[in-house]
Amino acid sequence: MHAKTVEGLVGARMYMNLTDTPMRIFKEASHRGDTAAMERSMGYAGKFTDKAGDYKSEADEGMKKDAEEAKEKAEEEREKAAQKREEERIRLEKRIEEAGYPNADKAAGMKMDTVEVSEEGRALQMESTDALVAASDGETAGPAKEPVIYTKTGETGRQEPGAAMDVSC
Repeated sequence: MHAKTVEGLVGARMYMNLTDTPMRIFKEASHRGDTAAMERSMGYAGKFTDKAGDYKSEADEGMKKDAEEAKEKAEEEREKAAQKREEERIRLEKRIEEAGYPNADKAAGMKMDTVEVSEEGRALQMESTDALVAASDGETAGPAKEPVIYTKTGETGRQEPGAAMDVSC
């Protein structure tokens, strides 16, 4: 917190507390009907209120400076964070280049994982690839499955060719 802000807040509070005494005297004088004492006490209360206003404006100036300093500090923090991210990116690119990954220029901004496939997995992949190639050549990869229809009771039935279907919810 800026020194002007603290000084302004403390001063304003002090002078507002000091107005309590002349206001109390004003009330007592008004009950007695003593207009001279009333005028004097209102003069003191006015002076104290003016001083409190001066300190309030000083506190406002201090708060503006606080806001400016906070804004500058936040901007510096953003710049530091951006610079740190840039350094991290450069360091990551260097590590990728040193490791000798293919397509390192594409992988610079990506996270890379490696996958190891067992012999069994390779065999399964080859079988499925062979089945897809055979199916695309017109051969069937296995027994053809006929469409199945389920009834309301959950039993299976066969669909008759050309039969109309009605689906309701």
